Amino acid sequence: MTNEVIQNILTRCSVRAYDDRPVEREKIDTLLQCAVHAPSAMNRQTWHFSAVLNREKIAKLAVAVGKALGNEKYDMYKPAALIIPSNELIGDTGITSWDNACALENIFLAAHSMGLGTVWINQLSDTCDVPEVRAVLTEFGVPENHKVFGIAAIGYAAAETPVKEKKFPVTYVE
Repeated sequence: MTNEVIQNILTRCSVRAYDDRPVEREKIDTLLQCAVHAPSAMNRQTWHFSAVLNREKIAKLAVAVGKALGNEKYDMYKPAALIIPSNELIGDTGITSWDNACALENIFLAAHSMGLGTVWINQLSDTCDVPEVRAVLTEFGVPENHKVFGIAAIGYAAAETPVKEKKFPVTYVE
């Protein structure tokens, strides 16, 4: 059984090379609307979203993260835009990271339906509190008491990205 939603899920893939076109503001606004409609643990909605649409500022963040990682060539795949979800930490359960993952998945699926490519950038989960990285995140409006668990790199794919074969490790119990 298939429909548009299922087809969108089955054909989405990560894109790691983008062309020079900017992403239209209306599309970013729609992606942000999709993000805030993701599930949130106990409906706390402790998240904040920063949309970075300037490639020079994206490069500034990439340089800070690359320095923190010891990788001076790190470039986040040079996307046209970033959406940075961040969450207030609640205890040590990691619940807010789940909220972040749900919001990112909504962004990825919605972007794919609009002809945009995306990829999850996870390096900020380990580097967001490095002072140089935190300074850039603060400049981007990420609250000081928030952690970044992952971000969405967004743009128009530089080339067609084939969907990869997926493993199907499923056990049916009847």
